[in-house]
Amino acid sequence: MATDRHGTTLHACTPEGADHLDRAVEALLFFRPEVSTAVEDALAASPESPDAQAFAVYLGVLGTEHTAAAAARARFGRYLAGRDTSALPARERLHLAAAGACLAGDLHGAGDLLEELSLAYPRDVLALFAGHQLDFLTGDAVRLRDRIGGALSAWGRADGAWGPLLGMYAFGLEESGHYRRAEETGLAAVERHPRDVWAVHAVTHTYEMQGRIAEGVAFLDARADDWARGNYLTVHNWWHYALYCLEAGAEETALRVYDAAVHSAESAGLAMELLDAAALLWRMRLAGREEPERWARLADAWAARADPPFYAFNDAHAVMAHVGAGRIAAAEALVADRRRWLAEGGEDRRTLANHAMTAEIGLPVCEALLAQGRGDHAAVVALLWPVRRRIQVLGGSHAQRDAVQRTLLESALAAGDHDRARLLLSERDGLRPDSPYTWLGRARLADALGDAALAAVARERAAGAAKGLRPTAPGLGAVPNTRR
Repeated sequence: MATDRHGTTLHACTPEGADHLDRAVEALLFFRPEVSTAVEDALAASPESPDAQAFAVYLGVLGTEHTAAAAARARFGRYLAGRDTSALPARERLHLAAAGACLAGDLHGAGDLLEELSLAYPRDVLALFAGHQLDFLTGDAVRLRDRIGGALSAWGRADGAWGPLLGMYAFGLEESGHYRRAEETGLAAVERHPRDVWAVHAVTHTYEMQGRIAEGVAFLDARADDWARGNYLTVHNWWHYALYCLEAGAEETALRVYDAAVHSAESAGLAMELLDAAALLWRMRLAGREEPERWARLADAWAARADPPFYAFNDAHAVMAHVGAGRIAAAEALVADRRRWLAEGGEDRRTLANHAMTAEIGLPVCEALLAQGRGDHAAVVALLWPVRRRIQVLGGSHAQRDAVQRTLLESALAAGDHDRARLLLSERDGLRPDSPYTWLGRARLADALGDAALAAVARERAAGAAKGLRPTAPGLGAVPNTRR
């Protein structure tokens, strides 16, 4: 019986299939597009392999594409038809159960099963990676950290997966608020594998969350050849670069990044890319900059998907796009459809992660975005204030969800809700004391309160924080022809 390169026994897998699985896992860890081909090769060489079958399911679900999930469900169903899985080894049974839970929409249950698997088999890299991504999709910051942290003691520094595991652990540390430790861990991972784009991503998050914009820009600029093209995180890491540009006041550079690397005519229309595009343009809209042509193209791309209720995080960004394009009716229709879906109920929906995400957070967020589009800032505050400390239920990262938090702050300022605006700005200042955005918010609040002296000081602090920060995106030139 074959084993993988980390010593895990692979049931019903030929040596050739094991080689392909090793290749697939390595591509997965480094977000290389060849992962899909490697999994197909593993399935061709070892069609009875539970690991290969579960791997294909994880690829079909983790991208939050409902069409990919449907295709994975059909193939997995054919594999399971008439099959007695009870005779399989425990590890393989858990993989198949987790894959089935993913396809059933029970992302939390799938995460639980993979955690149980990792307890007994902490050197199963596929289980660790898939579980880590499920924790990200469900916004479970503590498990995002501890799933990897709990397995690290089973690995040694000489192991080939040690670096990528550190990169995953760094992201979990960052999402849990351990920024300095996350930075150290992520940099160690990048030092080991410069093209570990998930580790690059983790370090980038640490700078974003602390408002250390100059360091973030310098970090990405120095490593552009390693992260800026040819991987599944290309768009997302360029999105982070564009966020730095906005914070530094370099809006034109941010738009240059948007057009070349985030959303263009060459974009594939994948949800993970479209939501980055929406989140970037939404931040610009909140700052008073309208981009009607870009919004129109983006709204067209979202409309072409015609997504059913699948992942509430995506729904919120689709609403952003429709509102940004001035298509209020389209946004209203999406919200009404999700409201109907929730009202339909049904026993089979109780385990759907997306059902709880939509009911608890997704629908209020979408309604708030609609209210913002109508200029009803009091309604935005009324909708978002009660859920602002539970926004992680929506999934994604702190940096991604900050678009919603900024919406609340901007509407509090616009509605003249000075006490809430003050509190929100104070919270942000505690985490990002050097953030130009926070200081500009303080200036606007001071203006509203008639404190001209404080407003002047705040604007001076904002200018000082942004001084010399003019990101140039040196790695951008090669992106348009090498997007994925």
